[in-house]
Amino acid sequence: MATVNEKTIYVEREQITKNDKTFFTYFIKGSIRGKDVKVAIVPPDFGGYTVLDIVYNGAMQAELVLKPYEIKDDKTGKVVKGNSYGVISTDDDGTVYECPVKPFRSSDKALMNMLLR
Repeated sequence: MATVNEKTIYVEREQITKNDKTFFTYFIKGSIRGKDVKVAIVPPDFGGYTVLDIVYNGAMQAELVLKPYEIKDDKTGKVVKGNSYGVISTDDDGTVYECPVKPFRSSDKALMNMLLR
């Protein structure tokens, strides 16, 4: 689970129509230094939109999960740390559905990092 100040973070979605096609956009809303921000979120590839539809199952928000990672370069010994992200939902019977997601642009990544501090 991703939390900020003990609050669960949700990835919301909204339906939009563009060029006579209807689809969903995904985002996280937050506030940084008193400024309201909206961080665009996307699946890792185009097929991920089908997976997101399954995870959301008609809902308009799903919980963000963080998965910390560390990668060590064997040649230099340098360790790179970061987080990968996903959205998750759970059925009444306990079945978990999850899809990896990522910030859409570099600026969205920067905003997400600020929100998650």
